[in-house]
Amino acid sequence: MKYIDLETYPRRSHYEFFKAKAYPYVGMTANMDVTELVAKAKAMGKSTFLACLYVGIQAANRVPELRQRIVGDKIVEFDFCHAAHTVALPDETFCNCLTNGQLSFAEFLEDAKARQEEAKHHHGFVGTQEDETPLLFFSCVPWVAFTQVIQPAPIPADCNPRIVYGKFIKEGDRLLMPVAIQANHALVDGRHIGKFYQAFEEICREVCCGESLQP
Repeated sequence: MKYIDLETYPRRSHYEFFKAKAYPYVGMTANMDVTELVAKAKAMGKSTFLACLYVGIQAANRVPELRQRIVGDKIVEFDFCHAAHTVALPDETFCNCLTNGQLSFAEFLEDAKARQEEAKHHHGFVGTQEDETPLLFFSCVPWVAFTQVIQPAPIPADCNPRIVYGKFIKEGDRLLMPVAIQANHALVDGRHIGKFYQAFEEICREVCCGESLQP
């Protein structure tokens, strides 16, 4: 963890401008090609959602701005941000589940599956025992191939990136997935969101090629 020096911070004017907004968030949705990733997960007999979740966690962590948070009057950049994601329950509600994104792909799929089963017994939300500040928030709406998502925001505004996955879209021999991201514009610009999507594509390839991921 490190603190950003506001005296030399190149985005200081942007930071101060957007931080003062009632709704300081910026968001975007793009379709990501997950053809090989989904095929790999299925071949392993594992959850396709958890495979995509792993890629999303790694992609967000490759963009320093998505690891930054406003804490008091300072900007903190965390070394790594883990994720909390929604898990569907039989009564059509959901709970939240914390995951460890610093595992290998195969280890993550096993560990996250066990964590999901445990989370179902608690039927609640992250936040009572854990510090939410470093977290990435993930959700999935597998019934809709959406083109836009509006997400709830707390008062005062937080800085946790929120990422939502949608229903798979078949285009020829390719499988696409809508990926929406919302972040605090005081810390994150469109260029940084673009880097997230680029990293998502890169990590999909790395996972499918069995390459060792670099933080």
